[in-house]
Amino acid sequence: MLIELLSNYGLFLLKTITIVVSILLIISAIINSKKSNTDVNLTVKNINTELDELEKSIKKNIFNKSEFKKFLKLKKKSQKDIEKKLFVLDFKGNIRASEIVSLRREISGILLSYKKGDEVLLRLENSGGTVHEHGLAASQLKRIKDNKIPLTICVDKVAASGGYMMACVANKILASPFAIIGSIGVLAQVPNFNKLLKDKGINFEQHTAGNYKRTVTMFGENTDEDRKKLNEQLEDIHVLFKDFITSQRKNVDIDKVSTGEYWYGKSALDLNLVDGIMTSDEYILSMRNKFDIILIKYKPVKTLSDKISKFSSDLTKKTFNVFEQKNHDKDIFK
Repeated sequence: MLIELLSNYGLFLLKTITIVVSILLIISAIINSKKSNTDVNLTVKNINTELDELEKSIKKNIFNKSEFKKFLKLKKKSQKDIEKKLFVLDFKGNIRASEIVSLRREISGILLSYKKGDEVLLRLENSGGTVHEHGLAASQLKRIKDNKIPLTICVDKVAASGGYMMACVANKILASPFAIIGSIGVLAQVPNFNKLLKDKGINFEQHTAGNYKRTVTMFGENTDEDRKKLNEQLEDIHVLFKDFITSQRKNVDIDKVSTGEYWYGKSALDLNLVDGIMTSDEYILSMRNKFDIILIKYKPVKTLSDKISKFSSDLTKKTFNVFEQKNHDKDIFK
């Protein structure tokens, strides 16, 4: 009886939450429609200043007073106004290259503010994913080169498949000794549950207009013709991938590197997939006295509706977890 009462109360609570959240979303939509769309969450950080403070902090603790005073004097004497800027961007990819939302805004900001002599460094970490998403990300980077701004890409960990599609746009690619580079190939994996459905007596129907609207399917019975068509589509994508790389890196033997294999730093250098072996930290330190190094990071502004949606989603999950626990307890005490 108590379990049933709690379940009824839970259902009432869930309905109440749904109504409240719906009202809040409507209010949020009204507020956001009146609110300026110019809100941005853009951070600009001077890396030179951070490095200077780090150097001072270390030397203050390891030098005696006389040595440290001498260091400060020499530092002040050697300091000069640096006009050229090295804009630093970070891109940590996933299957859908979702950081492209930030990347495109960061690049637009650079293009609106750069001066002759400025350069861009992208610290890239990307294992690849969907073709169209990574193709768009590569096109965003190409905007930098199209504006005659030198672009260096540093790969500390991995730039594979769609990640290398992005990397190859650079004027110069640097990789750490054990960074994974390459994987220039195309992959499609589709689980098929057709036999399982048949064993359970479940029929699956699929209706299309056009012979190749859908080829290989997860639930239907796949034919050799379906598989052949999918393989043709994969080959077409592979050709596009290879053509894009050869258009950006003329000295690459594309037939040798487009097998889907990947290589570590030194081997990738021997294959002309990268231009040097160096970590991003080494590169930044080497540029410290030549450029004013500026880190730019954009994070999309979370609206009230975004926060409410997350709150409602979390609350709904918790409510359902309570229901599952109550039903579990009810089954145990039957």
